[in-house]
Amino acid sequence: MASFFPSISILCVLIIHVLVLADGGGVGINYGLLGNNLPPPSQVVSLLKSRHITRIRLFSPDVNVLNALQNSGIEVIIGTINQDIPAFRGINFAKTWVQTKIVPYAKTIRFRCISVGNEVIPGGMTSLVFPAIQNINTALKSFNLGQIPVSTAVPMNSLASSSPPSKGDFSGDVKPAMQQIAGFLAQNHFPLLITAYPYFAYAHEPSSIPLPFVLFTSPDVVVWDGKLGYKNMFDAMVDAVYSALEKIGAGGVEVVICESGWPSQGNGNFTTTELARTYNQNLVRHVRGSGTPKKPNKNVETYVFALFNENQKEPGVEQHFGLFYPNMTEVYHVDF
Repeated sequence: MASFFPSISILCVLIIHVLVLADGGGVGINYGLLGNNLPPPSQVVSLLKSRHITRIRLFSPDVNVLNALQNSGIEVIIGTINQDIPAFRGINFAKTWVQTKIVPYAKTIRFRCISVGNEVIPGGMTSLVFPAIQNINTALKSFNLGQIPVSTAVPMNSLASSSPPSKGDFSGDVKPAMQQIAGFLAQNHFPLLITAYPYFAYAHEPSSIPLPFVLFTSPDVVVWDGKLGYKNMFDAMVDAVYSALEKIGAGGVEVVICESGWPSQGNGNFTTTELARTYNQNLVRHVRGSGTPKKPNKNVETYVFALFNENQKEPGVEQHFGLFYPNMTEVYHVDF
């Protein structure tokens, strides 16, 4: 019997490991609303369920969308609009926002996270983000909802350096704010949301970045960082953020990629449906199946951008990130 129990223990560990890899850390999709021809939210929820998409990110607390999501089982990252960030310096505004936007749905929707704005760091409101996070967290606790994480969505250009990944470091103008934010996130075990687009890096410097490196199709290591080898830019971006967090004493904060995608039109040969399909399908497969070289046992929770082509966004590539047309037919197929 003495040799039996260790075997059971090892088996349990292996089963847990397989289950974690099967869940893949979570794959979702961004559901934007900047279109005047989008389908009703109730139809969108049915579409999401039919495609086995169980996590979404919303950029604002739209009442019609939230009503449709009730009891759907779909997990939600929900954002505050950027224009409201200054008002969140007042605790009463934060409490009213939570009372009207979150409390009515807290029993029927699982909120993965509340994001204070979207990509306002770096920028003129950088210093306002941390007070807003604090006040929303305080407001949530006043309604016994303190288990809902509060964070913010930060772009890769908040880093002064990112290559090789171990050199990742926040730029000097945002570092004080990021130290406050990341310290709070670490203390509360909340994630940091990051928007990461290998597409934009490649489109900016196609002569110096191999296409297979951005499409997850390179069979060989492209970037060596000490003993760590990188076959794709996505992993390099994620690990650069982890390195930047380490440098401000918050290396334990989880990085969630709340946006990553590839446009299917708008920039010539850089934006074809085949390139978009290849990137997004390989992205989904990659984050479900493995971690990064720096954190190989930690799958990266990732949200594809985006659900629909949105005709009220800026003309060009911004209107063509969708996996679906507004009539809910596929622009191209991605298996979730």
